[in-house]
Amino acid sequence: MRVPNDSDFLGIWESGSRRHPLDRALIVLGAAFPELPAESLAGWPLGRRNRELVELHGRCFGPRLSGVVSCAGCGEKLEVDLDGPTLAGEADGPGPLAATVDVGGDAYRLPASRDLARVAAVADPRAAAALLAEGCRVGGGAREALSDAELEEIGERMAAADPLAEIRVRLRCPECGRDAEETLDIAAFVWAEVEARVRALLSEIHALACAYGWSEADILAMSARRRALYLEMLAP
Repeated sequence: MRVPNDSDFLGIWESGSRRHPLDRALIVLGAAFPELPAESLAGWPLGRRNRELVELHGRCFGPRLSGVVSCAGCGEKLEVDLDGPTLAGEADGPGPLAATVDVGGDAYRLPASRDLARVAAVADPRAAAALLAEGCRVGGGAREALSDAELEEIGERMAAADPLAEIRVRLRCPECGRDAEETLDIAAFVWAEVEARVRALLSEIHALACAYGWSEADILAMSARRRALYLEMLAP
């Protein structure tokens, strides 16, 4: 894994700011794994994608995954704070990920980013689940529509086989007392940090360019420590 530098973060943000969240995650991973084609990254099982994003977050922003979610009952803002390495460690199974899960005589591979992209525009949850399952079914040939029970079993087996693909935490709202289980989007945590880093970086570039007339390229060529010292000298 290559750790992106400041110039990389500016490029990541510029490329992903108007893109779908699924694309943003792949853009971030593309900067960390420049030797891999985008199609390869899009084919990683979601658990592997999330694991690498957790690792990248730790190297670039620290091990804590902190954010805010809204209570579905009253709208109160709830803080979420997780330890990335612990989260990834808890999802480790006794062995390598299974390539497929078997349900009703059919094999289904683990979903990847490209599979989620295929169903992202489907509003009905059941229709989306059915389309996702069918897209992950290994082998050709027509078959009858999946029943609700089959869809549920496929989802449960996929979750067991790839536990880091969907991360759920239990939260209790201190305002209304509502207990809820929330799904945490690791890619959203990483992107929020990218945006914060870029805003801080652009603020530094603006201040130094205004004070000294240096170009963006010149400022980015400096180490973060060197920029900080110049900014310290500009402080009133």
